[in-house]
Amino acid sequence: MTAIEIRNLSKSFGAVRAVDGVSFTVEAGSVTGYLGPNGAGKTTTLRSLLGLVTPDSGEALVNGKRYTAMATPLNEVGAVLEATNFHPGRTARNHLRLLCVAAGLPVTRADEALGQVGLAEAAGKRVGGFSLGMRQRLALASALLGEPKVYILDEPANGLDPAGIQWLRGFLRHLAHDRGAAVLVSSHVLSEVEQTVDNVVIIAGGRLVRQGTLAELTTNGEKTVRIRTVEGGDLGPALEKAGATVDRLDDGALRVHGLEPEEIGQIVLDQRVVLTEMAAERSDLQKVFLELTEER
Repeated sequence: MTAIEIRNLSKSFGAVRAVDGVSFTVEAGSVTGYLGPNGAGKTTTLRSLLGLVTPDSGEALVNGKRYTAMATPLNEVGAVLEATNFHPGRTARNHLRLLCVAAGLPVTRADEALGQVGLAEAAGKRVGGFSLGMRQRLALASALLGEPKVYILDEPANGLDPAGIQWLRGFLRHLAHDRGAAVLVSSHVLSEVEQTVDNVVIIAGGRLVRQGTLAELTTNGEKTVRIRTVEGGDLGPALEKAGATVDRLDDGALRVHGLEPEEIGQIVLDQRVVLTEMAAERSDLQKVFLELTEER
């Protein structure tokens, strides 16, 4: 089910074309990484989704509607664009309670959301004393208040320590895979994105340059498996007969293109050859990202 839809979105600021005809979708039950260099148009896209920017053309829809047309937006969309919009003298609990009152939500949701993001013990502390990582968690708590099924998050890992980043990774996947939410997350921390997302949308110079599943982008749609056999075991002919392309590497291993690991395993069994190594190969996301964006 499509939860977020960007249709031919374009937006200029003076002579600068921030977003130029971008289209993509985000499905329920998945985490989609929205990636691009600084100034690529990511934030403009997200602000268009949240009604903070009016596009010159095209549409940005959540559940088939514009954000500004939603009667109870906090119940439909949880958004984090920045973690600085807090009154420093207000406690974390009171900050969230005010949001609950404004949105017509029960104030009990404040403490529940703080517990979800690991800030229960800091509920009575003033936000002015929070670290950037704690502010990020508080911003995420505000997105959880209405228990929405769509999340739009801009650089949510910014300021988190390694333990916090690991927690965030698991939490976002929980929202998508266990609760069926659609999660759109913008980030420049590619190593973390690679361990979190199901799908990737890459933008550069305001234009969409690639989208697809993480596996598709990091393998270019090609199945590649590296194998090594005990000395004297040659699987090359059998693999080629099954339709694979086989590269013989200098270290004695074989790189097999065009067969799934399960298919290779069956051939290994049929040929009664002992394997000492078998691993799926793919490019890392950072390499793919740089190749797609460095010249744009």
